Amino acid sequence: MAEAISPIIRQVTIENKDIGSLSIDYHIEDVEDCLIYDRDGVSFPFKKLYRDRKSVIIFVRNFLCYSCKEYVEDLSKIPKEALEDAAIRLVVIGQAAHHHIEPFCLLTGYPYEIYVDPERIIYQKLGMKREEKFTDSAQPSPHVKSGIFMGQVKSVWRAMTSPAFDFQGDLHQQGGAIIAGPGSQVHFSHSDMNRLDHMPINWLLQLAGVQQTLDFSDKPTIIHV
Repeated sequence: MAEAISPIIRQVTIENKDIGSLSIDYHIEDVEDCLIYDRDGVSFPFKKLYRDRKSVIIFVRNFLCYSCKEYVEDLSKIPKEALEDAAIRLVVIGQAAHHHIEPFCLLTGYPYEIYVDPERIIYQKLGMKREEKFTDSAQPSPHVKSGIFMGQVKSVWRAMTSPAFDFQGDLHQQGGAIIAGPGSQVHFSHSDMNRLDHMPINWLLQLAGVQQTLDFSDKPTIIHV
């Protein structure tokens, strides 16, 4: 197996960027007792994720979605030390059955926390969209490498070759991200408008307090001598 290449760490600054909804129009108390499930099917209340520390919580469309797969692949490149130094936890929430968690982690190399909300109760109560909307304000994700056509082909092929022909959730459900905790404080929220409207990871990390963020670019580094 080829050795994984770590992303380049650099300092970035957010200047004059519209990076989502900083004014929260919902109360996280509405979902704190909703149940989520781990890879073994064990349930616990959603509030456990952020009650004691600040958490970056990312809701993905579904585990078969090519853009979500590629986004989570980039999440997997975040060094553990960067999260530990900022005292934050990174969590992914999906909407599939719990038995899909392990294969998805193996596929993406994602090593951090991941749970599911199979009935999409939290998605709905947080107002995440269920249809795609493409507008000029919905910026394409810098973490998605595949084009729409080939990406959809990959998603369908993965569904057809899975042990059960299963699209692993509502195909129309969109995702989003929140930064919450400790306690019931919500620092940031973002709702995806479509499959390409992911919140850039480096912005999320900086908003959560990480001083250094990651350069996920595949472009070669130019060294001036």
